[in-house]
Amino acid sequence: MNIESLRDYCLSRKGVEETFPFGEDTLVFKVMGKIFAITSFSNPTTVNLKCAPEYAIELRERYPEAVFPGYHMNKQHWNTVSLVDNLTNELIISLIDHSYDLIVASLPAKVRKEMDNL
Repeated sequence: MNIESLRDYCLSRKGVEETFPFGEDTLVFKVMGKIFAITSFSNPTTVNLKCAPEYAIELRERYPEAVFPGYHMNKQHWNTVSLVDNLTNELIISLIDHSYDLIVASLPAKVRKEMDNL
């Protein structure tokens, strides 16, 4: 998957916006104001994604060359995922969906209701 495909897919999800809160090199995708994916224009070969802790460990063990503890993130809840090292686009999309779904589930009910009305 390349950065353009990543961007297009993330922006296709309901309630998503792209922002640059950490500078013009770091592209951040948020759902209803909460971060679920982060990538860099200077290193567009990886993306940081939120992940359930047990699943994060499983992914790191199953794909040691392509899934790592989240770079500059809480290592328990975030993975850095390679976009170019032996992971299928389908798996990457499922990991993006997992991250997105975790964030949506953590949103207050009022915000989820606002999201439903988008």
